[in-house]
Amino acid sequence: MRYLPYAERTPDGQYRELLRRVLDEGVRVPTRQGPAALTLMQQTMRFDLANGFPLITERSLASFWRKPIGELCAFINGATTLKELAEFGCDWWDAWATDAKTSKRGLAPGELGPGSYGGAFQAFPSLEQPEGFDQFRHLVEQIRELPGDRTHFVSPWIPQYLVRGTGKTPKATIAPCHGWVHVRVLDGRLHLHMFQRSGDLPIGVPSNMVQYAALLLMLEHLTGYEASTYYHTISDAHIYEDQADSVRLMLDREPRALPTVRLNDAGLAVTDVHGFRGEHFDAADYDPHPGIPRIPVAP
Repeated sequence: MRYLPYAERTPDGQYRELLRRVLDEGVRVPTRQGPAALTLMQQTMRFDLANGFPLITERSLASFWRKPIGELCAFINGATTLKELAEFGCDWWDAWATDAKTSKRGLAPGELGPGSYGGAFQAFPSLEQPEGFDQFRHLVEQIRELPGDRTHFVSPWIPQYLVRGTGKTPKATIAPCHGWVHVRVLDGRLHLHMFQRSGDLPIGVPSNMVQYAALLLMLEHLTGYEASTYYHTISDAHIYEDQADSVRLMLDREPRALPTVRLNDAGLAVTDVHGFRGEHFDAADYDPHPGIPRIPVAP
């Protein structure tokens, strides 16, 4: 990845502008989570990685940013339980695997279900492969073999496991919010578009930005095509009303240049998409505004 020198990077205000737009123009809607949410549809950000890695500067994620990468690595490796996620350093999933949530879906305690991210990514139901279809293994293989194709695609959605309504029982404690990935090789460079159906802007989206931009760097390393641009589309972009004060604080802060994130020596030694971990990434030139404690999270 060829980054511009830090002094030559343009401060990036896309995330801040998205917060402002949703706070000012969002439609107030009730939610299952409790607090009402201000919501806008179809919001897209575009990040040329030469101008910096999309690790937000409106609040500091310095002590946390590797953890979302670890979470995506867990999902790529098929993690569907609290125990498996903990092995990748993910210790924040308890609220989505309570006894109330699992028993209602016929799942064992601590299970997120086969319809969760890890099930879809690493063991998508397949008649031809009883163990399930490994989407990310195939993604890497297909980019290497057929780089010009428009079909480099991954989906977290197993429809029959995510049904809702009378007499229907989903096989996941939470419907996947992110992870529809489309990759293109254009002029020998990688472009990655991540679509998410639902995005909690103050909490979830900054982590998702890090996860899938990191995926672009993983694919660069494994395929030999240089990472170019990361596109992030949110179908339902929202701010919960109890997050509004924290959002206003971020809006009072000026945008800063985005940092440099690279694979370190341990990451560069990885030869299989299942081998990456959060600690395989290092950041430099990260100059965020101070952190904001206790932004509410909707379970």
